[in-house]
Amino acid sequence: MSLTLVIGDKTYSSWSLRAALALELAEAPYTEVLIPLDRPDSKARILEHSPSGKVPLLKTEAGPVWDSLAIAEYLAERFPEAHLWPRGEYARALARSLCAEMHSGFAALRSHLPMDLKRDQALDAMPAEAQADIERICALWAQCRARFGQDGPFLFGHASLADAFFAPVAARLRGYRVELPEVAAAYVETLYQWPAFQRWYQAAQEERWR
Repeated sequence: MSLTLVIGDKTYSSWSLRAALALELAEAPYTEVLIPLDRPDSKARILEHSPSGKVPLLKTEAGPVWDSLAIAEYLAERFPEAHLWPRGEYARALARSLCAEMHSGFAALRSHLPMDLKRDQALDAMPAEAQADIERICALWAQCRARFGQDGPFLFGHASLADAFFAPVAARLRGYRVELPEVAAAYVETLYQWPAFQRWYQAAQEERWR
């Protein structure tokens, strides 16, 4: 077994974080190639590994897998015993729905609150469209916690790919000091206490090239 994950800056690359957390969930050994973003040679260096010119990319024995959602599905199939998706037919369907919405939606949140794991400062004013995204996210979290969270503190009780996909959102909400309802605030704290996220967060604090 040989897996290599190509990622961007741990401070800023939210999609890289999702793929890394998926690998942690799978308990799969892997090596890491980190390419700092927004440098003159960043695109060329990424293209040495990734046909899309983007990160993350997972190198496998069979060939490359790119895009965080594809990486997540690949790992779920390769390591079924790890239960990366929650148990239960509807729970899995709902988790996939959440990941798909996160993957394709919430453009205002991405635009106005980009991930920065070193940030600790609120916006002067929250744009209405970003606030709408935040309210939608909090509603999704509350729905999952109420229906599936009885056996643990994550969205579906135990940690799953849904948590990997929303960890960068939690980082945004904390970094920009967003006031949250009780359930959402508790869930953000859960993600910050997750050892897999903690390892990434601490490594981000040590990055010095920007």
